Parts: sequence; structure tokens; C-alpha cells
Amino acid sequence: MWLVSTGVMRTIWKGALTFGLVNVPVKVYSATEDHDVPLHQVHEKDGGRIRYQRTCEVCGETVAYSDIDRAYVDDGQTVVLTKDDLAALPAEKSREIDVVEFVPSDQVDPLTLDKPYYLEPDSKSPKAYVLLRKTLEQTDRTAIVRFTLRQKTRLAALRVRGKVLVLQTLLWSDEVREAEFPSLDEDVRISKKELELSSSLVDSYSADFDPEEFVDEYQKELRTLIDAKIEAGETFDVAETFGGDAEKAADGGEVIDLMEALRASVARSKEKRSKNAG
Repeated sequence: MWLVSTGVMRTIWKGALTFGLVNVPVKVYSATEDHDVPLHQVHEKDGGRIRYQRTCEVCGETVAYSDIDRAYVDDGQTVVLTKDDLAALPAEKSREIDVVEFVPSDQVDPLTLDKPYYLEPDSKSPKAYVLLRKTLEQTDRTAIVRFTLRQKTRLAALRVRGKVLVLQTLLWSDEVREAEFPSLDEDVRISKKELELSSSLVDSYSADFDPEEFVDEYQKELRTLIDAKIEAGETFDVAETFGGDAEKAADGGEVIDLMEALRASVARSKEKRSKNAG
């Protein structure tokens, strides 16, 4: 038997959308979830769980996570950045998602779209939320917003999906590579007949996209394979293969949501508009 999504989403962040003098309290939810079957690495000989240890290449000792710092290597020199060094960097400590500008939706390159989140109104009246949603729909605009997570400034696109506002983080411009393929600079002649035949082929495959018609065949077959092995009794007792973590493994392991971890690094602050907006 496989665990499936119950459809119940958990709030992972709370804050406020701000644009002009308008403040829209919102709850944030992850808009996607991974459907891959979770697999562990085990020893081929006896099925024992494989574990990894953090080992220092200088002294050979196993290092606790609390004793690990970060480092940057530049031209053969290593620069160590301690936890205090990183904590001293200036960081926006805010629960606000600030609207920077409203741009034509077709100007947002799909290649820059990253992680999506749903926003739910978090006030007695959803009027301000609905107002923003209707404004985006009517003007065919996408709001470009900025906010801070884990001492990193994030850029995101705020758009409408059905009745819901969707916040989708964006890659920075220098994170998107330029496609430079010399062969595409050559002069290629395409005949009228070739273009007509190609267009005819496209027409023969034309349809309205329905994502539910497509299934991840690999994951489907993998689940079938695992079920067959369970049915045939080709299993090990969890206590034998996972050692002291048997109970934890049986429960599916400790799942730590990325955004939940980030919440701990973002200081709580009162929801207030920036001085410039005032």
C-alpha cells in the first residue's frame, strides 16, 4: 500500500504582500510535491543501510555538523567563513513581500521561473487579496516582487492561477546561460514545401494540453516492481537492515521542509510598510 497526498496543505510561511499603501496578509504554501518513490542505498551483500560521515581531509576525524564552517576557494587560497562572519552580514529581517513593479506578463521569460508557492489571504476579509488578483487579471500584468529568505534576497513573479495568487521565485539574470551555438548562425535554406509539410505534421499532433493524460511510467513501473517483491516475500526486517533507526525508517524518516528550515533563520518582525512606501 502506498501513501498518497491527502490534499491537505500545511502553511510554511506567513507574511504580507505590500504595494503602495495596500497591505495584504497572506499564508504561503508549497504549490508542488515530489511523487518519486523514496529509495535508500543498501549493501548488496546483506541489505544493510549505507551511511555517510563528514570526514576532515586534514586530520581524518569525523566532524559534527555543528563544527562545520563554510569556505570559498579563490586562486588556490581558501577563505574560511565562520558562523559569526555570516551572521554579521546585513540581512533584511522582514515578513514582507514587496511589489517592485508590474510588468507585461509576456516579458517574464519562462526559463527564469523557479519554485512556485500558493498564497492564501490571511485576514478576516479577502478584499485586498481579491482586489490585487482582479487587477492583475484585468491589466494582464505580472507583479515582480522582492523578499528575503535565509539572508538571501529573492526575486519572484506574482501571478494569477484560477482564483489563487501564485508566487514563483525567479532566477537572477546572471544565473541563466546564453545559448551560443555557432551552427545556428549559418544561413540555412528552408523551402516552402518543407515548411508546409512540417506545419502539416504539427497540425496532425495538435491538441489541448491536459497534464492528467500523462503518467510517469518509470515511477509507475517501479512501484509495481516493489509491490511484486513484497508479495513474493523478498523483503528484510527494517530492524535488521536499518540498525538503530528502525522506528524512524518505518515512519518514512524525518521530513524537513526547506521553507520550514528557512523560517528559523528569518527573524520575526512586525508587519509594517517600508519608509519609502510611506
